[in-house]
Amino acid sequence: MEPLPVATRLHALPEGAALANASVEELFEAAGALRTGHFLLKSGRHSDRYLEKFAVLQYPALAVEIGRRLAGSVIDRDPTLVVGPTTGGALLAAETARQLEAALGRTVRGVFAEPMERGARALRRGWPVAATERVVLVDDILTTGASLVETVNAVRRAGATPLMASVIVDRSTGPVEIGCPILSLGRIEIASWTAAECPACEAGEPIVKPGSSAAS
Repeated sequence: MEPLPVATRLHALPEGAALANASVEELFEAAGALRTGHFLLKSGRHSDRYLEKFAVLQYPALAVEIGRRLAGSVIDRDPTLVVGPTTGGALLAAETARQLEAALGRTVRGVFAEPMERGARALRRGWPVAATERVVLVDDILTTGASLVETVNAVRRAGATPLMASVIVDRSTGPVEIGCPILSLGRIEIASWTAAECPACEAGEPIVKPGSSAAS
């Protein structure tokens, strides 16, 4: 199996009004995060495109802009706590909370839900969570919603109820139910196939497994 090539920026990063007005897909393209090739996804399916969210989040200007948009998408819920699943959601929760704090003029905390046993997450760093907490969730890429379901359950076990979730990109292929409403900043269509259906496999192209230890 081929290693994943290092992400290379395809364009200069947008600035000013161009940054504020860029689509989510344009942000990913500018960071070299929308890759083409032959990829093995976590689901076991194959794809000819892959979103490497960390190639976007490595650039502070893009992370701040994404945090601004996420904050804008949840601010009407008057949040007091933002929670994201590790790893990408942890970075997004902190930046979204920072921007909400500035906009609302009061403290908004940003924390993360980390994996415990298989299929479960927890808020395990001793953070106080009151039943009256106004909790919103943030995450990077929505595919099946599994990470957000685990995060919803983690928040509920901590004693609060999530009001909604917001993600950078929705690339789900059907309805996703996590127990609260979901918004997305954008949608990017990415086709996938079983190994038996995959045109790249048929052509004999080497496959890449993205991610540090597993595909997304």
